[in-house]
Amino acid sequence: MINKRTGDFSNVDFVSGETILIDKPLHWSSFKVIHKLRQIIGVKKIGHAGTLDPLATGLLIICTGKKTKQISTFQDLQKIYTGTITLGGITASMDSEMEVMDHKPFEQITEEEIYGAKKYFEGVIEQTPPMYSAVNYGGKKLYELARKGKTVVRSSRTITVYHFLINKIDLPRIDFEITCSKGTYIRVLAHDLGEKLGCGAYLSSLRRTAIGDFSVSDALTVEEFSEKHGENTLHLAHGAV
Repeated sequence: MINKRTGDFSNVDFVSGETILIDKPLHWSSFKVIHKLRQIIGVKKIGHAGTLDPLATGLLIICTGKKTKQISTFQDLQKIYTGTITLGGITASMDSEMEVMDHKPFEQITEEEIYGAKKYFEGVIEQTPPMYSAVNYGGKKLYELARKGKTVVRSSRTITVYHFLINKIDLPRIDFEITCSKGTYIRVLAHDLGEKLGCGAYLSSLRRTAIGDFSVSDALTVEEFSEKHGENTLHLAHGAV
């Protein structure tokens, strides 16, 4: 596995298969990360084990070659996220990508109400995917329909929120840490929490800090990966082993 502790890429066969821990930067799509790594290491068979939205940062597990067969195994692992929920309005995307609308007062919300409301989103719950998502519907992605102003009925999914911790409340912002199963939309949790509180809410920041036992603290940035790969390519060109 390639991570921050990997000192030498010289013996790595990315074509046959390898696993890479990457810290996705803000504003990059997960696909853009894949595209960039494909350019750096020159392999065609490469994929990731769980999408992060462009406005989210954090851990992506990248698999190449034969290791892509393990993607589903990584996808099944628990995820840990940290982030911020902002009260007092909603957005169509349920995060900060789109304009805040339907502003409502939030100053009256108490900490007791927040802790009480978040209990409804712990354990095994049903969650409906957002319209702005990559879920397939009739051969199209939901976000493609949403961008045309269309809304369709979506089937709910069973997910598990193992832990929903409130780290800080500084209204209108609520800092949190959530441990959850695959398929969980954190921005839907933020939106639904706002509905429960009666003031609206959206996800204003998100970072994936862990997938199973794999931590973002061990992940390389795209720049670090590129530099390390370039250094080792240079060493090999000069006959170093």
